[in-house]
Amino acid sequence: MPLMTATSQPSGLQPGDRAPDFTLPASGGRTVSSAGLSGKPYLLYFYPKADTPGCTTQACGLQEVLPKFEADGLTIIGVSPDPVAKIEKFATKYGLEFPLASDEDHAVAEAYGTWVEKSMYGRTYMGMERSSFLVDGKGIIRHVWRKVKPATHAELVAEAFRDLSSEA
Repeated sequence: MPLMTATSQPSGLQPGDRAPDFTLPASGGRTVSSAGLSGKPYLLYFYPKADTPGCTTQACGLQEVLPKFEADGLTIIGVSPDPVAKIEKFATKYGLEFPLASDEDHAVAEAYGTWVEKSMYGRTYMGMERSSFLVDGKGIIRHVWRKVKPATHAELVAEAFRDLSSEA
């Protein structure tokens, strides 16, 4: 039996569904919103906790490919339940240039179905499921990744975004 598992059912969001609206405070004194991204594709990725090994691997992997994504018009936004001060420190420590957003009340995570019941060492609790959503310029979800593996996440996104770009 794994030490940690997500035990509740994620939301039914699937490719082809409209992405839920959001507005969140983010690193660098920014505010990120679905309205502000209208007409632009974006990756909204949810991660459990800033400055932990898996989250650092995932964020740094995305930062490595950020110039290519930006050149191709893709915006990356990371979302965690951490307060802005903690994500600001994380972003500065690792030179993360894309916005990391704070969803302290986990309302956005709930809308995307990433705030789930988890279990570790026999204890259950609510937490963030590492998941990502690739959204096109019309606000339609084009790809969903659940229980993302941090080390391979950027590569999967790059491949899916290439496919999305070739359709346009």
